[in-house]
Amino acid sequence: MKRKENRLFALLVKNYLLFTLVLLFLAGGVYWLWDRQFERLLNPVDWDALLEDYALTEGRYEELDRYLHGAGNGFAVLDETGAELYRAGDMPEPLTPGELACVPFYGDTEYLDAFPEAEGGDVHYRVLRTRLREDGSSEITGDMALDGDFRVLSGALEPSKTVYTPREYAILSGNYPAHGTLYRYEFATTGGVHTLLFCVAPLDEEALARVSRDGWVVWLAALPLYAGALAFFIWRLGRRLRPPLERLRAALDAQARGRRVPVGDCGGVQELQRIGRSLDELSAKLEKSEQERAEMDRERQRMIANISHDLKTPVTVIAGYVDALADGKIPPAEQSRYLAAIRSRTDALTQLINAFHEYSKVDHPQFTLQRRDLDLCEYLREYLAGQYDAIELAGFALEVSIPEEPCPCSLDPFQFGRALDNLMGNALRYNRLGTLLTVTLAVEPGWALLTVADNGEGIPPQRAAAIFEPFVVGSDARSGGGSGLGLSITRRLVELHGGTITLDNRPGEGAAFLIRLPLPQ
Repeated sequence: MKRKENRLFALLVKNYLLFTLVLLFLAGGVYWLWDRQFERLLNPVDWDALLEDYALTEGRYEELDRYLHGAGNGFAVLDETGAELYRAGDMPEPLTPGELACVPFYGDTEYLDAFPEAEGGDVHYRVLRTRLREDGSSEITGDMALDGDFRVLSGALEPSKTVYTPREYAILSGNYPAHGTLYRYEFATTGGVHTLLFCVAPLDEEALARVSRDGWVVWLAALPLYAGALAFFIWRLGRRLRPPLERLRAALDAQARGRRVPVGDCGGVQELQRIGRSLDELSAKLEKSEQERAEMDRERQRMIANISHDLKTPVTVIAGYVDALADGKIPPAEQSRYLAAIRSRTDALTQLINAFHEYSKVDHPQFTLQRRDLDLCEYLREYLAGQYDAIELAGFALEVSIPEEPCPCSLDPFQFGRALDNLMGNALRYNRLGTLLTVTLAVEPGWALLTVADNGEGIPPQRAAAIFEPFVVGSDARSGGGSGLGLSITRRLVELHGGTITLDNRPGEGAAFLIRLPLPQ
């Protein structure tokens, strides 16, 4: 399927929007990476996700290692007797059952707060159990006092517990282990109720400050990404625009050197394809113009040769007769015949020069007709009536077919008569005596069809195709008495009237010239 053409403006807008989206994506990606690093420091382990993972209840504890990030975090899985089943991360040594009982439950609404206090110089310890209400307030639900040896003096939190070890008290106060805080979470498995003991490391404030302080380094890393995106889009635009531009440049260079290199479908955007097609059209027109110019040069040379021949012959004859008369070589009795011959050649030369003049005049861009509205039927009757005697004296017959109804037409009577003169003159000049000339007028919708024909020998086929060209005569030799310009003048005059003239040639049977003239609407 042919790829849809793009306009240059659409291509630039699309690439600009894509470039903007890529920059936004890169900026978002860099910010996401920086935020993730910050988030990992703020909350290095997603304990809630770990506790909800099916791998915990199904016993696939090694799969839980992926949740651990950062130093100080770890977890251990204990069975119902307190024995360790699995350990991962940074965890303290295994706890005794009494120590494990001092570890608070994860997510519990009650928490313990242990702290030393002095009474009468002796060091005592107090442990408070506090419960958070749903409205956000808190209440103390338990108050236990310990002596300096961690024996329970009052308010035992557990009835059977009368003394604590130093490490148990450290767990109650949150000071064991030193690198984090212990929590426990009980979950049911097929083997019973197990306990997950995990250590949560505190926030690394120094690392947070360092990440916040060095954030500009992360954004500085975005510069190569920007440069890469910019280079990619420059390459992408160049890939779309450079090949068609190179083809256009090559075609122009070839045109400047006189060679035609078609551009064809140069691809790229719509504007460049249009330029390529326009360049091909221009190249074709230039080539055609060059061919026409060469043909005109040949025609001009042929015209000059024909003019030279047509002028040279009578001038040479006149010069020979004049020299003979001037040298006294002609007897007085013969001089009148020589003078008559000179006069005849002079008349022929005058007619030839007049034909050249008329041809150059009607072919001039500023030549105009003096047209007026008249009845074509009446005009032809008057014209043929004036020609009838000459046709009869020349030994030809005339047959006319003109409608009785008027045929209004816009003509220049004089110039159109000259066109008819040329047609009638050629018929009389190139046919034998007794030839029948026919003039027929027929009216078609919007057109008048005038036919001037004869039943003579016709025009030689090799000349019929170019009969309307200058200096082409109907006979095989230029000695037939014509200049070869009459039919060229006739065609030009008919075209100036808005019509056309064609030849219906039948060698051995005659020739017919068909003139189509437009009628007023």
